[in-house]
Amino acid sequence: MSRDILPVAVILFILLIGATGMTQQSGLHLQDRIYTAGSDSETVSGILAGDSRFTVKSIPGGSLPTGDGFEIIVSGSEAYAADTDKGMAALKALEKDYTNYRIALYNREDDLFAAYPLWIEEETVKSELDFIATQSGRMAVSPPNPNVKPVPENPPVEVTPPSAEIGITEDELRSELIAGESRDDRISRYSDVISPEGVDTAYKIPSQMSPSLPFDSIILVFVFIFPLYFTSQFYMMSIMNERIERSGEALLSTPVSGWQIILGKGIPYFLMMIGISAALTAYTGGEFMILLPILPVILFFLAFALLIGMIARSFKELSFISIFFSTVATSYIFFPSIFANIHIIGMISPLTLVIRLMEGEGFTPFEYVYSTTLFFLTSTVIFYICAKNFNEERLFNYNRLMPRMREFIETVISKRWTNTSLFLIAALTIPFVFMAQLMCLVLFFNLPMPLSLLLLLLFAAFIEEFAKSIGIYTIAYSRPAWLTWKNIFIASVAVAAGFLAGEKLLLFATLAEISDSVFGEIMFTSLQILWMPLTLHFIGIFTTAAVLKIGGRRAYIPALMAATLIHTIYNAYFLFYGGI
Repeated sequence: MSRDILPVAVILFILLIGATGMTQQSGLHLQDRIYTAGSDSETVSGILAGDSRFTVKSIPGGSLPTGDGFEIIVSGSEAYAADTDKGMAALKALEKDYTNYRIALYNREDDLFAAYPLWIEEETVKSELDFIATQSGRMAVSPPNPNVKPVPENPPVEVTPPSAEIGITEDELRSELIAGESRDDRISRYSDVISPEGVDTAYKIPSQMSPSLPFDSIILVFVFIFPLYFTSQFYMMSIMNERIERSGEALLSTPVSGWQIILGKGIPYFLMMIGISAALTAYTGGEFMILLPILPVILFFLAFALLIGMIARSFKELSFISIFFSTVATSYIFFPSIFANIHIIGMISPLTLVIRLMEGEGFTPFEYVYSTTLFFLTSTVIFYICAKNFNEERLFNYNRLMPRMREFIETVISKRWTNTSLFLIAALTIPFVFMAQLMCLVLFFNLPMPLSLLLLLLFAAFIEEFAKSIGIYTIAYSRPAWLTWKNIFIASVAVAAGFLAGEKLLLFATLAEISDSVFGEIMFTSLQILWMPLTLHFIGIFTTAAVLKIGGRRAYIPALMAATLIHTIYNAYFLFYGGI
């Protein structure tokens, strides 16, 4: 912030603290007096008066709704609501208030068991369903024939009626019910994590109960992730601000390297994010083991914040790119967590480990490596590329996005050891390739068969061919004379070998379980025999390079399409025609 803005920011911050304190003391009152109700009954007026949303006015007995300033009118035993959205909302509020009033009456009946004659004991049972069939692409259960009457497999057995004893006296039960009158599980399941309130009673009536949902823990995890992403924005903006105001030139003139500057600027934000996570963990009463799976997410956010801060030309462009990244990253991080404890696909996100810790299950060292390796590797690669490009020429160059990305890649390609650089670039793209392919897997997972398989076939092939081609395309753009047939052939071998080496190492280290499913077979088909995928990778990249040489760099998209088609046909053959 500039000096003239800073005092205003300080004043706003003080006002924010004051407003927060007032809210803490008096609570939120955003809906006070939003409905106007009329009633000719003292009982109904008393019920509505206890709800801060209503302004209650007394009307003569037998009055009919006139719509003059009233959202709802209760006359006799009838309730009349205005024919508007607000009127319908007021009617729902009245219904809830009346339900709470009726529950309060029942809880205070002399004969409590006459008010509640039926008692149900709720027991949580962990699902024992076997998902191996669905992971392999097979149907787990055959659909029933609607034309055949179902018949039990085993003879029917009489069930012994449960005991009528509930192990609690009537007075104890009454006090439990009264204590839980104002509690709503649908809200308290989330709000109690942030600010525990009320009494959690063991006995509830059905309207107070809410079944557990798979999204509960995910919503709670969002409390951890959002502050981390928000903090990384400050790191991104600090890099961008030094570029816009050119204040970073003085820093670059010091006798330190780019990675030292990046490390020095990033450590405060890293420690701040760790501190926020630790504070939230302590406040919610969670285990500090949660910090382990959150660590790679923090590094992932910081790495991309640094990259975006270095490539954006303005704060407007920075906002656009960061919003796009947040959408994609949030999808990749949160979507798999929906399948936690259901399918192996859920384990590709570190947040699944956080959810399991919150549920008291924990995780094994292998599961930790399995869920976090891609985040550690992608963060390391991005930090390396940014450190290589952290110089005056790159920081204060305001080319468009795609040319800047080519410049960043060109920096890590040695003119003397070009083929070695292409080998390493191909190997280092593997974490990004797997991450993009797994993102596609998450997106297509719920689509019906065989559409999900066909889409994954196509996208998995395109992602691989695009990743393999970025090095050669960068050279074709900056050094078109280098594209001789001899160089193309040798470079294709180097790229194919590097891609296969990285693919093999990462696959066997972390993604073995995914590869057992039908979706994994599409992404990693025929890796059991080295020469076949090596040949596929060579043909794909050679096709792209050959089309680039013949048609020039404008033929890049057709080149990718041709290589993708070849790759898709190859994978489809082995998947559908009994390949390896």
